[in-house]
Order: sequence, then C-alpha cells, then structure tokens
Amino acid sequence: MRRLLATLLLLIGSAHAVADELLLARISRPFPETMSSLQGAIQARGYVISRVQRVDIGLTSSGFQTAEYRLVFFGRAEEIRSLAAAHPELIPYLPLNIVVLAEGDDTLLVTLHPRTLGELFADPELQTQFARWEQDIQAIFAELRRSP
Repeated sequence: MRRLLATLLLLIGSAHAVADELLLARISRPFPETMSSLQGAIQARGYVISRVQRVDIGLTSSGFQTAEYRLVFFGRAEEIRSLAAAHPELIPYLPLNIVVLAEGDDTLLVTLHPRTLGELFADPELQTQFARWEQDIQAIFAELRRSP
C-alpha cells in the first residue's frame, strides 16, 4: 500500500504531498460505474474533461496486478489559460486531476487538496480560486458517495 501511495503522489505531481494534503473518497461501487459517474459529476460542475489517462502499464511493470487505474484531467479552458498566463508557477498543477483506482469492490478517488496549493501560493486572488476548486471537488466526491 505504501508503494501505491508513493506512485499516486508522483502522479498527482507533488513530491511534498502527504496524507493531510490529499482529498480521498472511497466509493462503494465498481470501478466502471464510478468512472462514468465521476465524469458526469465533473461535467455537471462546468468542467471539461481534457483526458483520461491509463496508468496501469507503468503500475503493472512495478508489480501491481490490475488494469483499473486512471488519471482524470479536467478544468475550464479559459480559467486554465488565464491562470497559467498570470501565474506560470501553477502550470505543473494544471489541469486539475483525480486518480481513480479499483480496490476490491470499491473505487478510490485521490487528488491533491487545493488547500495545499494555498500554502504554496499566497496570492489572495489564488486563495479564492483554490477555495472554489476545493468546494467543487468536495461536492463531486460527495455526489459520488451518495449515488446508488
């Protein structure tokens, strides 16, 4: 499990992340259903999914025995463009992403907590943005936990 967490942290893009700096949701549904619901919940909040990346090839070569690992990248194009232009130091964290992985009959969702970005970048304008992202991600996770 520690190797898996280390891999997830690398995928999220933050070498400094620890458990308190992550948002995690356990969804009591199979991986395919959760992936579909996740994409719908992301889009319902006005985000566009830019890509869904399979990461199972690298994980399989590291000894993990599942093909049910994905990295979902999402954002609002104009928001990403303007943030990247005004704050190029944010580029490594854009677009937002959620790691999705199967664990038995459950599915785990993991992402970097936007509060962590707030600790790295003190600009008050960015704090508002990070708070909005946190609300949206928490709402997405809550929706998936409630869904049958």
